[in-house]
Amino acid sequence: MPLRFEELDFQPTPMGEISLRRRYDPAAEVDVYEVRLGDEYLMSSLFTVAERELATLALGRSEAPEGASLDVLVGGLGLGYTALAALEDPRVGEVTVVEYSGPVLDWHRRALLPDAAGLATDPRCRFVQGDFFARVRQEPERRHDLILLDIDHSPRHVLHPSHAAFYDAAGLRAMARHLTDAGVFALWSDDPPDAAFEAELDRAFADHSSHPVDFANPITGGRSSNTVYVARGVL
Repeated sequence: MPLRFEELDFQPTPMGEISLRRRYDPAAEVDVYEVRLGDEYLMSSLFTVAERELATLALGRSEAPEGASLDVLVGGLGLGYTALAALEDPRVGEVTVVEYSGPVLDWHRRALLPDAAGLATDPRCRFVQGDFFARVRQEPERRHDLILLDIDHSPRHVLHPSHAAFYDAAGLRAMARHLTDAGVFALWSDDPPDAAFEAELDRAFADHSSHPVDFANPITGGRSSNTVYVARGVL
């Protein structure tokens, strides 16, 4: 019989105690990997559709031709599904993942997450420990063809108060300096499309769209939804 519950790692961080847990879900008949930060539930391997769509939808808006070598910046490593989806596109030459939490990077390097096996050793993928939001406030050292962000729960529900300023037009324009002229920005959100945030995107980008991503929820037996925002054409 599969082990019902196991805490694989538990470490203190400046933002609170972070833990990685594995449990067997009898309804889905799979091992589920879950991450918590303090009392906050962050992510689960049961729900990965929108994390993958974050990369897929953004790459779908890229006008890069076959044979291109796209440079992708990912904010937030998590369980690795966004980075993995980006690397599946043959046009992607390099993925740089900026992750604040050392323990999360350590889980991947120790191969504790079977679905992301090989991500840490993929020669096209580079892990950087750091603050994504501080990085994009600085002058860019290089520009990226895509920036994919999945750190906060949503533009209105942030993990730390210092993140909030990123989601207004000034913060978005500062980030957009790190994009190439034809670059694409995409953001994952746990909430439905947010008209107030869409108005900020209007002030920062010439073109943007909001994509509700629907998926099966084996816990409720129904459907759930996240949102992916995709923007391009810096104003």
